[in-house]
Amino acid sequence: MAVSWSPAALPAATWKCSRWSIRWSSRFVTSAADRPLDRREDHPVSTGAQLLLRCLENEGVQYVFGIPGEENLDFVDALNESSIELIVTRHEQGAAFMADIVGRLTGKPGVCFSTLGPGATNLVTGVADANMDHAPLIAIAGQAGIDRLHKESHQVLDLVRMFEPITRYASRIITPSAIPETVRRAAKFAEAGKGGASFIELPEDVAAMPVESGFASPLPVTSNGASQPRESSLEQAAEALSAARHPIILAGHGVVRAGASEALAALAERLNIPVANTFMAKGVIPFRHPMALGSVGLQSKDYVNVGFDQADVIVCIGYDLVEYHPQLWHPTRDRQIIHVDAEPAEVDAHYPVATSIVGDINTAMQRLGELTTPHEGPAFRDLREALIEDMNRHADDDCLPIKPQKLIWDLRTALSSRDIVISDVGAHKMWLARMYRSERPNSCIISNGFASMGIALPGAIAAKLLYPERHIVAATGDAGFLMNVQELETAVRCKTPIIVLIWNDGGYGLIDMKQRRGFGRSTGVHFGNPDFVQLAESFGAKGYRVESGDGLLPILKEAMASESVCVIDVPVDYRENEQLTRRLGETLVGG
Repeated sequence: MAVSWSPAALPAATWKCSRWSIRWSSRFVTSAADRPLDRREDHPVSTGAQLLLRCLENEGVQYVFGIPGEENLDFVDALNESSIELIVTRHEQGAAFMADIVGRLTGKPGVCFSTLGPGATNLVTGVADANMDHAPLIAIAGQAGIDRLHKESHQVLDLVRMFEPITRYASRIITPSAIPETVRRAAKFAEAGKGGASFIELPEDVAAMPVESGFASPLPVTSNGASQPRESSLEQAAEALSAARHPIILAGHGVVRAGASEALAALAERLNIPVANTFMAKGVIPFRHPMALGSVGLQSKDYVNVGFDQADVIVCIGYDLVEYHPQLWHPTRDRQIIHVDAEPAEVDAHYPVATSIVGDINTAMQRLGELTTPHEGPAFRDLREALIEDMNRHADDDCLPIKPQKLIWDLRTALSSRDIVISDVGAHKMWLARMYRSERPNSCIISNGFASMGIALPGAIAAKLLYPERHIVAATGDAGFLMNVQELETAVRCKTPIIVLIWNDGGYGLIDMKQRRGFGRSTGVHFGNPDFVQLAESFGAKGYRVESGDGLLPILKEAMASESVCVIDVPVDYRENEQLTRRLGETLVGG
């Protein structure tokens, strides 16, 4: 006989805590609205765990994402006296991705935590993603007591050595007196320069140790600041730009990190130089700006690459090599490259820097605008017009499965410029990068450094926590969605009404395209899917399926108005993948 069971059938404290076996409290899975109201912000610090949280509070941390375990019991319990909100996730990878997106959107470290051993290894993918995407993040893992670390012991790994290659700073705390310095260093390394991830290992006995007198307070937070660019470098760059016939600007995510979007738009307008942005810098210049060329980062013969082929001077501002390999946009290695960033350029044969401007990006662009003679000419206007024409081509398409161009048209129509799309990784990422019109930085978040699948759903939850007044959409393929589908429960429990837009093609569409292009056939790229509508409903979310070519837009509007967690299953026609770059590139090359 089948037995029907629902969490609602049991008292809240019973079902909410039964997974953790820690203590009889629903505290570990509450949303912000359920937290106790009588917590004391001035609660005295007496243990290492309490001091660690006080130091995180001092760094401006609002949320910690993770899963309770035996070796982080003191840390989790101390959250009862902290102003920091605990968001319990269903997998540590989801926790790390949430912290990753907090770092991307705020410029301050997002914080995730785990227990030792398998809990810590589950953090690795999200931490590596944040580090390579230069998103500030602090990962904290519990560890066995210090008396077990010198020998083989249950679940014990050398976590510091494990995290060192994927972080900018990794350290073990061996005494509570070192906690203020360790947290300050972790935050400083996470935020300084391009930013990235830090890791802190907290042995369980250190977490429970009493804090020594004189070491119970956080260290003052000091600004990392940015150096001023050298005037001689600015003058050299201005001379090259003034003499250029076909200059172009490549804007990277560093412009977003520096909050320099307005300075970039002003520079492009003053000098009449077009701007192409990397995937991670979408919206860094409003698409409506006449100098905006859209995103670079697709395949050869892509229309933006045609602009780079024609350019004689390329100004790379806030550009990281991990965003788009220079070999793909500078194969000839014969153009003048001007590097503008907070840090010196990486060494790469296809990125030979003629002039390096290192320092504050805002100041550098302002001075370049003052020193450079404005460029005369059409500024690659034909490239921009070709892109706009291609964007508009499928506005009235009513085919099913839905073409990617139509899907993006409807999504852009439904959302405001302040709403946020978090893209997963797959064929849909390429379409969003090209076709989604972004008017603001951080309105379309794309991971393109480490580029891990599974980031969209947990990332959207984090974005909604930060910006509850905005609509947040997780744009994901069917494969990426199922990699962290368990976080739907987190979204429902925490009352974060996000929209999950599944581009459903029953396979790894981007890999299928590349296999067919390279080998004339595909292998291992097709799979089956559950009923996504029923799956969503089983989590307590609303499920929709698009069943007509004109059905997506009204469903999006209904989902946005529902204030519920919504999952929309969209059958997508990825036969268009081959047309993503071919039509624009060949048209312009042939012309």
